Amino acid sequence: MKSQQIFAGADVGSSRTKVVLLDPDNDIIGYGVRKSGTSFSGTAEACLTDAPEMAGRGREDIVHAVSTGYGRKNVAFATEDKTEIACHARGCYHFFPKGISVIDIGGQDNKIIRLDEQGPRTNFMMNRKNASGTGAFLEEMALRPDIPLSEMNGQAEKAMDIVKLGSYCTVSSGTEVLENIRHGKQVADIVKGIFYSIAKRVLEMVTLTEHVVMTGGVVAHNRFLVTMTEEMIERPILVPPTPQLTGAIGAALFAMAGKR
Repeated sequence: MKSQQIFAGADVGSSRTKVVLLDPDNDIIGYGVRKSGTSFSGTAEACLTDAPEMAGRGREDIVHAVSTGYGRKNVAFATEDKTEIACHARGCYHFFPKGISVIDIGGQDNKIIRLDEQGPRTNFMMNRKNASGTGAFLEEMALRPDIPLSEMNGQAEKAMDIVKLGSYCTVSSGTEVLENIRHGKQVADIVKGIFYSIAKRVLEMVTLTEHVVMTGGVVAHNRFLVTMTEEMIERPILVPPTPQLTGAIGAALFAMAGKR
């Protein structure tokens, strides 16, 4: 008989909220993803409705829940909370159990987490000084050429050249984009330059180990960013099967470990 025990992880980010359900075999059986909006607690509850519905299970089957992310203190159903650093590290090591450097590109910040062969964290670096290198930067830059955010990846993929931006400041970068448009530069080449700016900002944070993992919602929807970063570091990059859910998966793994 299938076990009724399931474990929940909630990752409440500044842009998106994710809830993942795991069974005792570490398999994802359901998840929910919604815009975080103005009510983190309400959105987390809505995702907790979506995830069991996908799993064909009831909320009463959840024996333990852990929250993480920007709004982790706003999750009423969580019995414990963990930092984003801990959960992204745990989620990525679950898929790639070796010494890795995890690059997580989020809505408001980006971080690099280094893990040793056994999984413990050896170092991490977080950028919150400005929006460059984050999902917010990409959203802001999409406004300048008036391109839907969902089309940015496709534009970058078809670029024949690259128009690099000289500034990390969001306002100054936006001005550069408009100036390049005014001078007749191809939009696709400008978008590729925007992606390059994000990758460059991240790679300047800390020296990477041999094995690199990229994760987060920006990576999930903009795989060209992975391709560009691979070219810049001159080696393949590992990507989890569901990069937007990695933090929530890590939280659910913590929930499971707490009840074993």
